[in-house]
Amino acid sequence: MEKWPIGVFASIDAGLGVQLDVAHELQVPTIQLHAPSRAQRTEEAARAFLDRVGQLGIRITAVFGGFEGESYADIPTVARTVGLVPPETRAARTQEMLEIADFARLLGVDVVALHLGFIAHDDPEYANVVEVTRRVCDHCGQNDQALHLETGQETADALLQFIADVQRDNLFVNFDPANMILYGSGEPIPALKKVGRYVRSVHCKDAKWADRPGQEWGTEVPLGQGDVDIGQYLKTLHELGYEGPLTIEREIPQEPERQKAEIAQAIGVLNEWKAKILA
Repeated sequence: MEKWPIGVFASIDAGLGVQLDVAHELQVPTIQLHAPSRAQRTEEAARAFLDRVGQLGIRITAVFGGFEGESYADIPTVARTVGLVPPETRAARTQEMLEIADFARLLGVDVVALHLGFIAHDDPEYANVVEVTRRVCDHCGQNDQALHLETGQETADALLQFIADVQRDNLFVNFDPANMILYGSGEPIPALKKVGRYVRSVHCKDAKWADRPGQEWGTEVPLGQGDVDIGQYLKTLHELGYEGPLTIEREIPQEPERQKAEIAQAIGVLNEWKAKILA
């Protein structure tokens, strides 16, 4: 497999990703797949989807979990609703994450990922969040899968501490540099260097800092037009020895034509930098 194949975040019936026909039209060889709704997570649906991606020559590199009731309206809402951290939804979502891992296994995918949520180390619930993460890791381990935590909702140091506390050798990081800016959780390149030994998948996304980072959202922008410094991002990934897909995520599904155009532009940006760095 070539180093740094281009990918896009895709979905079947829900989520922020593009549809599979758009991925094919853009001629990308890999996708990360947003897990479909429970009704679509069947053996029959998995076979049909595998047939389709096989015909299109696309490889699924990760399946991302997401849950009903999550909202990314603003930072406080994310903290209250996203991932396995909120205690009132934790048990049901943990069970659903195990089901998503089993669906990924039906697809032959050995990486399952999610936004775990805001991990507060001084919260009385912290130990419980560690425990459910261990449970998901152990289930993934039985499926010969790794679990990737997407960055953004915590600092690099907090993420490293959490990984150390979970104590599972199949727990890794899906690094999203723009999320560090959007959430105000740290400069992306230094954060990448800190957690680099755990990075097994990445997003290529860009953003601009908010006036009050950590209190207000930053602004997502087309790749190469924000504060991430995409060239330095790729150079750092190269220095770290990362060879996996460069998965583009552009979170404007309500504007599909613009989304497709900006992903196409991002493919051009990444191919330019790949040519420079890998020459």
